[in-house]
Amino acid sequence: MDILQAIQERHSVRVYKDQPIEEEKRAKLQDLAEACNAESGLHIFIRFDDPEGFDSRMAHYGSFRNVKNYIVLAGPEGKDIEEDCGYYGEKLVLEAQMMGLNTCWVALTFNKKMVKKLIPDGEQLCMVIALGYGENQGTAHKGKSLDELMATKGSMPDWFRKGAEAAMLAPTAVNQQKFKMGIKDGEPVIRISGKGFYTKTDLGIVKYHFEAASGRKVQ
Repeated sequence: MDILQAIQERHSVRVYKDQPIEEEKRAKLQDLAEACNAESGLHIFIRFDDPEGFDSRMAHYGSFRNVKNYIVLAGPEGKDIEEDCGYYGEKLVLEAQMMGLNTCWVALTFNKKMVKKLIPDGEQLCMVIALGYGENQGTAHKGKSLDELMATKGSMPDWFRKGAEAAMLAPTAVNQQKFKMGIKDGEPVIRISGKGFYTKTDLGIVKYHFEAASGRKVQ
């Protein structure tokens, strides 16, 4: 599976099998997390075989079951880290998908009190990502059309269309898709559009999808 196929096939999964993640896959994900940290200045780390992160009423309310592995997205206190967490978190999500694993972005319905204890002083928690072998592959949700997400009109280069179509498939909070895409001076631009929940994190996720599919850096 390549990254374009991963973008197409990846959907949120909340119920997981009682199947451990193999050591080879753990090591590969941890190496990628460390590379993301070195590039971004974030503190991303992965908890394996730790059910406590989703052992709470909120997790059950969110319909999560048997989550024993999760990615923690954190970074320096006082820094605007949401977009970076979205961008680098989705990089890990798609890598996991290419390994045959499943994921789900989680902002509220996890054991936040316990997870915060894992965060060193001087750092803030952004979100977590459930990780493992899903009981199913999740389901696709109907989203906005390409026209609805475009800030500029007219014909678009092939590379832009590829990026835009991948961006349309990016997971966003409650499927809100609060972003607009366009071209300025020949380069792709993506911005938050309107108010919504976790729009900065969503923006990072969307940008990663666009760049992975188009090969062009988003402004």
